[in-house]
Amino acid sequence: MKQNLGLIGIIGAMDEEINEYLALAENLRGEKWQGFEFYLGQIAGKNVLIAKSGLGKVFAALVCQKIINTYGPQKIIFTGLAGALNKNLEIGDVVVSRDCMYHDMEAEALGYSRGAIPYTDYKIFAADENLKKIALETQLPNNKVVEGRILTGDQFITRAKILEFSYLTDELQGDAVEMEGAAVAHVCTVNQIPFVIARTISDKADSEAGIDFNNFLGQAAKNSVQIIQTILSKL
Repeated sequence: MKQNLGLIGIIGAMDEEINEYLALAENLRGEKWQGFEFYLGQIAGKNVLIAKSGLGKVFAALVCQKIINTYGPQKIIFTGLAGALNKNLEIGDVVVSRDCMYHDMEAEALGYSRGAIPYTDYKIFAADENLKKIALETQLPNNKVVEGRILTGDQFITRAKILEFSYLTDELQGDAVEMEGAAVAHVCTVNQIPFVIARTISDKADSEAGIDFNNFLGQAAKNSVQIIQTILSKL
């Protein structure tokens, strides 16, 4: 891997999560690979690579590794939406990753605690301290920006399942839950690429989660953009 010291990778899972970045970017040029699109350009005078991963851990990891192998970014930021686990979070608040974990990695029968990946030392993926610090400096007019633990699994969590998933808070002490962040964090950690995950709360992982998610998608994406703009302006 040849590192491009001036390039910042920005990944989102959905069109709504990256369209705001594409609208801000200048001198865009797109490249395609296996059905995925990668956009090179500038935001706030910084060279950026913007990509949509698609939903779920495998797509997120695949796209992240492709970006690292082909474009050699100096840092990677993953943004988008998440459900709240922390009761103090409201829709529109942003959780900046202190760290990330898989909540659906379970190999207790092999002697590993929940989240630990068997036969490795990987369990908790810590975000880059400087990126986290800068992201936390973002000021939103109507919402707060806080650090927390982001949990990742291939499920959309609703309140109907909350008893089944009580370990998300009781055991794993998660603040927000989504479907891609830890996979990106995992790939970045293996490749020694500094990263941060910034997730805007779109729902409270309750019975209205699907409704809230769809209704708030646009506004939540705009809050994520402000995080990106803060980071890029201070790097």
